[in-house]
Amino acid sequence: MASLLVKIFSIFLIIICIFTPQALSVVPEECKTETDGCTNKEKALPLKIIAIFSILIASIIGVCSPLFTRSVPALNPERSLFVIVKCFASGIILATGFMHVLPDSFDMLTSKCLKENPWHKFPFTGFVAMLSAIVTLIVDSMATSIYSKKSNNEVIPDVASPVGARQQDMAVVNVGHFHGHHHGLKPAQGAVDQQLLRNRVIAMVLELGIVVHSVVIGLSLGASNNTCTIKGLVAALCFHQMFEGMGLGGCILQAEYKTMKKFIMVFFFSVTTPFGIALGIALANTYKENSPTALITVGLLNASSAGLLIYMALVDLLAADFMGSKLQASVKLQIKSYVAVLLGAGGMSVMAKWA
Repeated sequence: MASLLVKIFSIFLIIICIFTPQALSVVPEECKTETDGCTNKEKALPLKIIAIFSILIASIIGVCSPLFTRSVPALNPERSLFVIVKCFASGIILATGFMHVLPDSFDMLTSKCLKENPWHKFPFTGFVAMLSAIVTLIVDSMATSIYSKKSNNEVIPDVASPVGARQQDMAVVNVGHFHGHHHGLKPAQGAVDQQLLRNRVIAMVLELGIVVHSVVIGLSLGASNNTCTIKGLVAALCFHQMFEGMGLGGCILQAEYKTMKKFIMVFFFSVTTPFGIALGIALANTYKENSPTALITVGLLNASSAGLLIYMALVDLLAADFMGSKLQASVKLQIKSYVAVLLGAGGMSVMAKWA
């Protein structure tokens, strides 16, 4: 699983490296960025350096904090407070897709700097976001199916044998007894393994979507020389990365990865935005954010990321929690979780004013 994540991340970086130089193309005269009193390259550089370290620290704190909650009884994954905090973070991820990534893609792919045909004749942002959500569904479903079969082949005993048949019968009885009576019996090992596989697929797919848009927003910040914009972005991105990291960290915790796999996922999440900023700084003199190629490339990446994040937030995070046995068993906990979702989504929506 960890090696797969490394391969995916490497492929994504290769794609960025291929398409980014094309964004150095000549910008039409009417699309050149206007300069004002806030544009100052010398003053912008120290702010970008501060942004790299502050966002890195905020990301590490956010994604790591859920991983240490087992030592805090109130924040144990089995407790209600953990579910509420996770719903808050899921609301942030949902708002990130709807309020930040998707509008940016609309702005870029409908820019006056792009040709009328086809970019102003067809809603590419909505189309690509829809395709991305469908592809995410396919990946989510296929990955779960593949890992389930692999797990069954490795774990489930041969039902042809008397021992295997008896074990399978006992598993069915235990699961039925658990769901039907809740007499304190734990679900069968097969049910636990199935849920664990789902948690691992969710963590992998969610990390992929976050990595894509994190590099893109970092690149935009690093390439900008507008000190007024950067100051607001640094604060907004710290808030964004910390709480988005909490959502991802909760998924990583529930996936029960080994230490090395946890480290790899935490590392990739933490360094992607600072990497994007550093890449933007390196290309600040030549990167033209209003060039047609840059608008198309970043716009399509944002649309893809938005579809993935919206799907993950609604289907794999919020729906899975609210339709799960824990929340379905308590209307009071559901109401608290609804409030948490609204607070998370509302807070991230307010951040759209600056980022």
